[in-house]
Amino acid sequence: MSPVYRLACLSLLVTLSLSMFLLEGMLPVPFFVPGAKLGLANLVTVIALYSLPYAKDVFCMLVLRIGIASALGGGPTVFLYSLGGGLLSLGAMVWLKNREGFSIPCISMAGGFFHNFGQLLVAVLVMESPALWFYLPVLGGCGIATGWLIGMVSATVLRKLSYTKRYTRDR
Repeated sequence: MSPVYRLACLSLLVTLSLSMFLLEGMLPVPFFVPGAKLGLANLVTVIALYSLPYAKDVFCMLVLRIGIASALGGGPTVFLYSLGGGLLSLGAMVWLKNREGFSIPCISMAGGFFHNFGQLLVAVLVMESPALWFYLPVLGGCGIATGWLIGMVSATVLRKLSYTKRYTRDR
């Protein structure tokens, strides 16, 4: 992969991820659990994890998206919470991807759980309130459920991309 092609792919993925994040902010929240979200931007992260040759590219994409999204409407607090959740989530997904026997939905579910775990960890450290850990079963359960949904959609998109690559290569 040439450096220019790599930069173009990363730019497009950051833009798509940021667009999904902003779109999700405009949608009415379908959850009764405060703080729970669908995690549409994670759809791009999971697809990038399986499409890009290096995990460091996915890391770069994630940090850029979090930084830009925070600058557009969150501020430093949102940046800390998002970065804590995003990095822990990506770390768990990369680790599981390198192991045998884990499907894309399963890896995405782990990402959803660890994203919420990371955000709660930051909240406990910032607010100095260990009682926030009691919220983990509720928020973690939502992360697992939305992670499964994102994983199923990601697996479908990746199958279609694989078919498209094969089709265009043969022509």
